[in-house]
Amino acid sequence: MSTPASPRWPRIWDTRILVPHRFTCSRRPNSWAKSTNASTITTSNISPRKDHNHDSLYSPVAEAVLQPLHACTERPFGRHYACLYRDAIKLLLCYVADALKKSVDQLTVEDITEKTVLGFLDHIEQQRGCKARTRNARLAAIRSLFAFVAREEPVLMLQSQQIRAIPLKRTEHKMVEYLEEKEMQAVLDVVNINSRTGIRDLALLLFLYNTGARVSEVVNMELDDLRLGNAGQVMLHGKGNKNRSCPLWPETVTALEAYIKERHPITPETKQGFLNANGGPITRFGIRYVTRKYGVRAQATQPTIENKPLNPHRIRHTTAMHLLRAGNDINMVSYWLGHADLNTTHVYVEIDMETKRKMLEKTTAPNISKKPPWHRPHVLEWLNQLARGPELCAVNY
Repeated sequence: MSTPASPRWPRIWDTRILVPHRFTCSRRPNSWAKSTNASTITTSNISPRKDHNHDSLYSPVAEAVLQPLHACTERPFGRHYACLYRDAIKLLLCYVADALKKSVDQLTVEDITEKTVLGFLDHIEQQRGCKARTRNARLAAIRSLFAFVAREEPVLMLQSQQIRAIPLKRTEHKMVEYLEEKEMQAVLDVVNINSRTGIRDLALLLFLYNTGARVSEVVNMELDDLRLGNAGQVMLHGKGNKNRSCPLWPETVTALEAYIKERHPITPETKQGFLNANGGPITRFGIRYVTRKYGVRAQATQPTIENKPLNPHRIRHTTAMHLLRAGNDINMVSYWLGHADLNTTHVYVEIDMETKRKMLEKTTAPNISKKPPWHRPHVLEWLNQLARGPELCAVNY
């Protein structure tokens, strides 16, 4: 039976795309095939089950999972949003299948109770070693799933309300770490441009520091996005399909021009600006490797970098802090970084100790007229102890 062309979905679908090769489940039916990635999740990959009874009162979990996932791929949420939802639900299904000793294609929505979800959240923290932020992200995806279930199946309203009422965990508010000017200069100085990838690495580090771009923006940056010359600039494609332009330092333009001359893509169709050592498009993991490598090397001249492992997002924080210290308005820094909310940029104001110190210097300290109380020196107590000789005997008169 072929997939209908209309958007009306049958009651249940084949679950062969529910578990990709990155996730494992101890009881996986042999009929399941390994899926590729989230970009292949489309309605054409799904075929309806022939043996389903449409009059069943129990809602199959496959339909409840696939319809919101289908909405993620059709609506402009972005691929990462669909991957987050997909990964959370697949982990949940594998956990429930193992706990109930069922195969995933035998699960119903009624099998996923509040107690089961709480056990799953404890599992990903205790067994998988995830932090509270990851737990909250998984719970947010589960909440979205049961918001859809409650809307489509009023009979399951109570179950959905109980699951959606599970609270998020409070997370620790960590201070943003960044590099000082001398530390960032040390990272740039340790690059050996005579090495195989030295020219590319210097251009990459300068580009990250100059633009404060997200690692995804650097990965997706193409040669057509660059405008090199006297007034160099780059077009960055950020989150939410938003574009912004950033000017480039003359030093960055020079480094990029030198890299483009040495750039040898593996295929002529490769449009990405930065390539890996084999000529293919560089990944975010490759960029993280490059930044970490030079961060370790820079510790020889700047030992303080050891406490601040270098990664692409830390360079982004560094750019934001240095822009603020240069006297730029916080609104302009927010535009530069591509923040949708100004409150996101305020975190840099909170941690800038140099700005706080300047504010404190402009404030006059109060005059304290009272002198501190006199404390008996410890040396006098020691001398007093020496004057007290031990009593050898006691005589009563």
